Amino acid sequence: MKLRKYLAACSIALATTALSANTVYAACATDALPATKDYPGGFPARALTMVVPYGPAGGSGQVAQAMAQAVTDLTTVAINRDHKPGGSGTVGMTSYMAAPADGYTVLEHIDDASSAHALDSSKPNPATDLIPLVTSQITFSQIYIRTNEDRFTDWNSFVTWVKAQNGKATIANVSKEGSMERVTMKYITDATGMKIQQISFDKGAPRYGALAGGQVDALFEQPGDVRKFLDAGKFKPILTILKERPAAFADVPSLTDAGLKFDPLFRFRGFYVHKGTPADRIEWLQWAFQKAYCQPSYQKFNDSKYMTLIESYRDTAGSQDLITTTIGQYRDVYKQMGLEIK
Repeated sequence: MKLRKYLAACSIALATTALSANTVYAACATDALPATKDYPGGFPARALTMVVPYGPAGGSGQVAQAMAQAVTDLTTVAINRDHKPGGSGTVGMTSYMAAPADGYTVLEHIDDASSAHALDSSKPNPATDLIPLVTSQITFSQIYIRTNEDRFTDWNSFVTWVKAQNGKATIANVSKEGSMERVTMKYITDATGMKIQQISFDKGAPRYGALAGGQVDALFEQPGDVRKFLDAGKFKPILTILKERPAAFADVPSLTDAGLKFDPLFRFRGFYVHKGTPADRIEWLQWAFQKAYCQPSYQKFNDSKYMTLIESYRDTAGSQDLITTTIGQYRDVYKQMGLEIK
């Protein structure tokens, strides 16, 4: 009850960015940056490595591949992706923090890094222990069922069915307590009175496969990550975790439609480098990753993943503001949830 009252009274992560579900951006965010930039002192003289704390099939793996290709298209510098899944991003983060601060290794990470620091201040702060090069995706979540499901067909019938299962209903989700997904599901279950088992998967492919194969009853995910299942007619969304229905999902109820009175949390993904990296190399990497955001291949990718429904771009300063705000907001939420904050 305290949590629900708190959520109704305050803005949860990213609400301050005033995102609109139906905004269209005609010009690309980094069009004003120069088309080329000299290599500082010969850097980079070899391929870069991108540490990705998640598997290649999920949303993080997909955005890492798309951004790496866009940077290469722009600069001709190759980027080798090194996937290190596990611990909801902590395995990859630990590995990255041990890498040399020479600019040759960059990190892809998501909002899990912010929530991890919010819960435990000994974990790296992405806004201060790292330099955000660019935030290149900000998106919303949905709840999905199989299109051929006949036990329930929409949000209202799903809620009714779950309540009748006495806690035996299941939903595929990520494993990390305190993550955006887990916190959002707590908002939903508290508000609806549903009791549902959250089946944990760190990797995207097994998570999606669990719904497709009938091992779980529903799935919590972002639309771009399951686009191929939507296009194939295998999954359908029954709830959009936004206050307004975006045009792309005009037939799917929003939080407002479902009578859920909390502000949505968002998934955001970006790219980072060690703060101790030489300044001229940081400057070049900022240019390369920010300019790559506007490469046609990356814009096409973002569009294909529903990443143009809300504004998805933040530069270094904007990313730092976003992360810092998010950390503070998560800490407030965790206190309300009774979690121990270190």
